[in-house]
Amino acid sequence: MSVSASRKQELIKEYAIKPDDSGSPEVQVAILTERINNLTGHFKSHKKDNHSRRGLLKMVSQRRRLLDYVKANDDARYQDLIKRLGIRR
Repeated sequence: MSVSASRKQELIKEYAIKPDDSGSPEVQVAILTERINNLTGHFKSHKKDNHSRRGLLKMVSQRRRLLDYVKANDDARYQDLIKRLGIRR
């Protein structure tokens, strides 16, 4: 359910704004999106796992807050990010 270290490094490389950038909102949103997608697959076979569902909802709202922050500061970056991640909004 968690993101492997190698996959996390790939996401950091792909979405980083500058070299050695692991804390920008784009990177954080990409990692959260990967975790959300993994958990969504988990719920297809574990429908009654409400404890993990609560964690999923927390991740979704955290991603939403980060996306709102990016949109408030730079709308072009926001549009590019949701297009690259395939997030509907």
